[in-house]
Formats: sequence, C-alpha cells, structure tokens
Amino acid sequence: MNRRTGCRLFGIVVVLASTQVKAACVDPAQLAHSTISIIRHFDDAERGVRPDLIGIQGTGWFLSPTTIVTVAHVTTGMKLSTEDWKPLEILDGDGSQFIGARIQRLAGRKAERLAVIELQRAVSVARSVPIRKEPLAPEEKVVTLAYPAGRPHVVEGRFVQFGEDGKLAGTALLEIYEGDDRLVIDHGASGAPVVDCQGRVAAVVSNVFTQNLGFLSRQIRISTAWGMPNVVSVPVQALDELAQPD
Repeated sequence: MNRRTGCRLFGIVVVLASTQVKAACVDPAQLAHSTISIIRHFDDAERGVRPDLIGIQGTGWFLSPTTIVTVAHVTTGMKLSTEDWKPLEILDGDGSQFIGARIQRLAGRKAERLAVIELQRAVSVARSVPIRKEPLAPEEKVVTLAYPAGRPHVVEGRFVQFGEDGKLAGTALLEIYEGDDRLVIDHGASGAPVVDCQGRVAAVVSNVFTQNLGFLSRQIRISTAWGMPNVVSVPVQALDELAQPD
C-alpha cells in the first residue's frame, strides 16, 4: 500500500470550475470563504528538468485574513521560502486573485508538519474557522471542504484512530468517501481542513492511501477496503508546536 501525496501537479492545461457544496453535519455557510485552492505557477527557470510542469495546486484555510494554513509538503512543492515573496493564486469559488506569499512558520514535530503561509496583503472576504482544542474521538463524524479537482467540494467521513507507528505516528486516520467513491479526496486536497460537527477545525488533510493494480496492461488506482482509513491528516494541535529543524 502506498501513500500518495494530495497536492496536485499541473500539466500544460489547467481547468478550474465551481460546484455546489453540501454537508451532512455542518452548515456550508459556516465554511464559506474559509477554504481556498492555492496554486503556485512556475516560471521557465523554476521548471528545470520538467518543462511540462507549470505549477502545484493544494488546498489551504484561513487562520486570519493574512495567513493560510496548509501542510508542509505543499509549500515544499511550491518552492515557497521564509524570505522571498512569490506569487500565489488564491481560488475561492469562481473568483481568483494573485497575492505574494511566503512561509511564516512550520509547526509540528512529526514527519508531516503544518505550514503557515503569510500573505503580502489581506484577503477581504477571508473567514477564519474556530480551532478545536481536544482530539477527535473514534467514530466521530467529520467533514472536509477541499478542492480535489479545482472545485470546492464538501465531503463527510469519520475519524477512525490515531496512527501509532513510523511516519503515521500521531496522525489522525480518517475514512472519507462519497457514495461509492473512496478517492473523492485525492490530488489537490492536501491542506484541506477536517471539521467537526460544531464547525471547528480538528485536523488538516495530508495524504491518501492508495495502491496500483495491473489490469489489461494498465495501472488502476484503488483505495483501501471499506471500514478502513483512506485519508491521513495532521491534528490541528500541531499548530501549537514549533517544528524541529530539518
């Protein structure tokens, strides 16, 4: 079984659209303008040996009108730094804007950390979401608002357990799906907030569990079995911890 990153690598053509959001235990109005798709477009010099790679897409949520939280592997893929301002496209529904961004700080002491992105100017419509202080409980219902394919989408799921071993130690393991689709949270969803039924951020999406199966000379990606975790997330309490140096 492999862990696949949830940040999305762009090819030559990027298509962005919007879709209606809905949720089971959280009023979607509570999440409006709180979660955005973040896109870093690379110039020719940054593409290097990958001329077809024009950028990286992830998801983030507003800690304040001038700060966004995502997971650290998204900012690494975007080549953001703590010093230089680099243009970041922020997509909120049907509207987008470019704002200079840099890493304010990294938080957490585990293999995957949270990144707080500082914006060069405030986003006027930004809405911050309350942060949950206590850990999730087994079988607790959660929802996440992500941009898995460039479109805002609210999906429900449940918290299964905390990871115990290796790189999964301390992570929050979730089962999230929509109907029969267990890959509804996939590429582009890294950094999405995991929200409890009181509308508080409890964790941040990091990766998904998938495996590749060979079928008729082609590879098919599948998720985990029903009843098993399929999404890895970082507990939001990591924001209170300073990251260890690399």
